[in-house]
Amino acid sequence: MFDTGQKALLQRRLQSLTQRLSGISTELDGAHSQDWEELATEREGDEVLEGIGNAGLAEIRRIEAALARIEAGSYGVCVRCGDSIAADRLEVLPDTPFCSTCAAEEVTR
Repeated sequence: MFDTGQKALLQRRLQSLTQRLSGISTELDGAHSQDWEELATEREGDEVLEGIGNAGLAEIRRIEAALARIEAGSYGVCVRCGDSIAADRLEVLPDTPFCSTCAAEEVTR
């Protein structure tokens, strides 16, 4: 079930996310205004950036897990039930560890 195109896609996405998170980190570490009103606005922006960063970190963990499954030879096999994950599902969600049935069950948990 492994497709080298999926591995390349995952690696490119991982690189893109890593660069984006580096930029977010730099922005969050930057100097803040001394003006209270501007500081409040900056803090709101920081909260948005932190949310984006957290979502990015979660995606990075999923991608790294998918790349590890590729290396282990278990990519495309559902980690929950052991059935094959449909190729069209992997095309849309290349980092998914679940077949569509198990994914639906995970959502309802």
